[in-house]
Amino acid sequence: MVLDLRRLKVFTDYFVICHGTSSRHALSIADAVEERLAKDLKREPGHVEGRRVAEWVLLDYIDFVVHVFTEEKRAYYGLERLWGDAPRLALAGGDKAQPEAPPAAAPRRRSRKSG
Repeated sequence: MVLDLRRLKVFTDYFVICHGTSSRHALSIADAVEERLAKDLKREPGHVEGRRVAEWVLLDYIDFVVHVFTEEKRAYYGLERLWGDAPRLALAGGDKAQPEAPPAAAPRRRSRKSG
């Protein structure tokens, strides 16, 4: 999932959020992202956190931040909910037009109270 944060005027323009099925898988995803961006775009992260435990690996490229979670930690921290005002961007070239968040990370509906 990609969140467009530009209108919110925060510290970065985009969040890229994804998850793996285990900490080893999450670390492999983070390594692949870092390797691909270095090779294809000559981009290196300004800061990296979370490699040792690999439940939430953060790759900070200044104008975008890649968050690679385990599925459990993605649901727990819920960045999609926390940044709920940010527009979601469709991804081109993937198997799906719009990537899905894990079920627990889906936004909750608010109930309407009659007043």
